[in-house]
Amino acid sequence: MAQDSGVEDRTADRRMPALALSGGGFRATLYHCGALIRLNQLGQLARLSRISSVSGGSIASGMLAAAWKQLTFENGIATDLDARVIAPLRNFCTRSIDTKAVGLGTILPGKNIGDVLADSYDDLFEGISLQDLPDSPQFIFNATNLQTGRLVRLQKVRLADYAIGIIPEPDIRLAVAVAASSAFPPVLSPVEIQVDPARWVNATGTSHFGDPDYNRKLSLTDGGAYDNLGLETVDDFATVIVSDAGAPFGTEESAQAFWPQQALRALDIATDQARGLRKRLLFAEARAAGQVIAFSGIDGVASKYPAPQMLKPDPAMVARLAGMRTRLNPFGEEEQSRLINWGWLMMDVALRSFVTPAEPAPTAYPLPGFPV
Repeated sequence: MAQDSGVEDRTADRRMPALALSGGGFRATLYHCGALIRLNQLGQLARLSRISSVSGGSIASGMLAAAWKQLTFENGIATDLDARVIAPLRNFCTRSIDTKAVGLGTILPGKNIGDVLADSYDDLFEGISLQDLPDSPQFIFNATNLQTGRLVRLQKVRLADYAIGIIPEPDIRLAVAVAASSAFPPVLSPVEIQVDPARWVNATGTSHFGDPDYNRKLSLTDGGAYDNLGLETVDDFATVIVSDAGAPFGTEESAQAFWPQQALRALDIATDQARGLRKRLLFAEARAAGQVIAFSGIDGVASKYPAPQMLKPDPAMVARLAGMRTRLNPFGEEEQSRLINWGWLMMDVALRSFVTPAEPAPTAYPLPGFPV
């Protein structure tokens, strides 16, 4: 699935683990907080060579990227992950970001919805750019180009749309990259990025290199429109760790006659099929190549993993968490805490099953007052 790129091959060590963080609004951000906590506790966070993210996953990844250089690692574990990453994210997830972006983006002169969305993220990222991020791990924020229909990779080393080309070392605010990745259509998108057409470098297979209709302004929407799991940029690493908080697909007893509802239902079906195909291809390629896959899903069943377990989640609670809204609106303490605990537990069983099998089973949640 990964597309050819010499730059990536020189800058990312594919022998080390890579992490993919899915979309799913603040629900995904909080679920991924739990995943990051467990990755850190088991010493895997510091080993990551690349972190690929989409939408709500990009909010979590963006905070981790912004804080990475300040994190204190002792014996491969970040001792201040909670203070520098988790706590700011939890505070941010108490805010009404989508409503603010739509409201102010329609009335402020010189601002659109995407601009306001990016400005909101700068409360977390304080104006830093992609060039301020660490060289390792690589952080890739995935968006979708509405014009080419292709994945747009926003990272320190390059901006890439393989229908247009590559811009090396793009000078783009981290907040803009995260906004583009999480600009849920049609409400929060597009996020528009003006680019210098002279900076594009050609790449193998481009169809619009040098075309002024494509190389001056990028109109970007949520990365989930192309790849809601963020897999395309990590699927050829030796170990691929996935935290998937995407919306589980549900059946409906009767079809809707109202055409907008039919259109949304058809979109849900197409999205579910695309996610399913990517997952099946990931596991099929892994078997053929001898890769290790540790997959943690918000609608997963912990008891189906081979790792021994002491904590027994309640299926009704799991269903409730998996069905939570995917908006960027306030999540209360209980919602946050249970999502974090669930993301933590599913990452725990995934890692202990396939990456760190010698680790003992935990006996308590990180937030014990809110069991799953």
